[in-house]
Amino acid sequence: MSDILEKIKTYKLEEVATRKAAVPLTDVEAAAHEAPPTRGFAARLHEASRTGYGLIAEIKKASPSKGLIRADFDPPLLAKAYADGGAACLSVLTDTPSFQGDDSYLTAARSACDLPALRKDFMYDTYQVAEARALHADCILIILASVSDAQAQELEEAAIAWDMDVLLEVHDADELERACNLKSPLMGINNRNLKTFETTLDTTRTLSRLVPPDRTIVCESGLSTPAELADMARYGARSFLIGESLMRQEDVAAATRTLLANPLTAGGM
Repeated sequence: MSDILEKIKTYKLEEVATRKAAVPLTDVEAAAHEAPPTRGFAARLHEASRTGYGLIAEIKKASPSKGLIRADFDPPLLAKAYADGGAACLSVLTDTPSFQGDDSYLTAARSACDLPALRKDFMYDTYQVAEARALHADCILIILASVSDAQAQELEEAAIAWDMDVLLEVHDADELERACNLKSPLMGINNRNLKTFETTLDTTRTLSRLVPPDRTIVCESGLSTPAELADMARYGARSFLIGESLMRQEDVAAATRTLLANPLTAGGM
């Protein structure tokens, strides 16, 4: 595990313990049961990628490596802009120490449009999964580099029990092999090295060949142009998670629309 992930895991486990002490699991589960039905995150992404690209558009205020990304940060307005621009799904950062995120951003963004939403956070405990559903999330993230196989399976089963989808994030061949032992079809290939924070699309070019045909590749990090999306589509990735490059644009809707305007067709692959 990288130093940054180890640091995040340390404070995240402390955070979860504090939350458990403040709000019993039974209360979180009651709120989760009252949440509106899930919107079918994986299904929406799959449908969009059949004829175009399936974009998971990320609402992210800051990051550990880049600091503040967007000062005029309004999750509902950003969610609407992404929806207007043609995104299939949302990803909303809820981690505060490293990303300046907040739980309220997720609920507010999802309620502002009809897109399914991913709770983008570092998941270690099934308590967080129930929290995600209580916050109206339709999907959670499991980072294979940060959890054991037993933890990953436990988190995935909890998500399925709450009718949520799971995005499995991998960074290398070993993590990909582990992820293939799980049920979720969404295979997120992160092009960012979590140890050096360097980003290269070669990660997707290499790992895409190892992804079983029944899984959906979601290419993550380092993407900002239509040419890069077309390049990745040639390697079987027709779904993408993009945040920073869009978050830095003055007109987010127009930038999203431009990015998705001319998808590489299946015949061009």
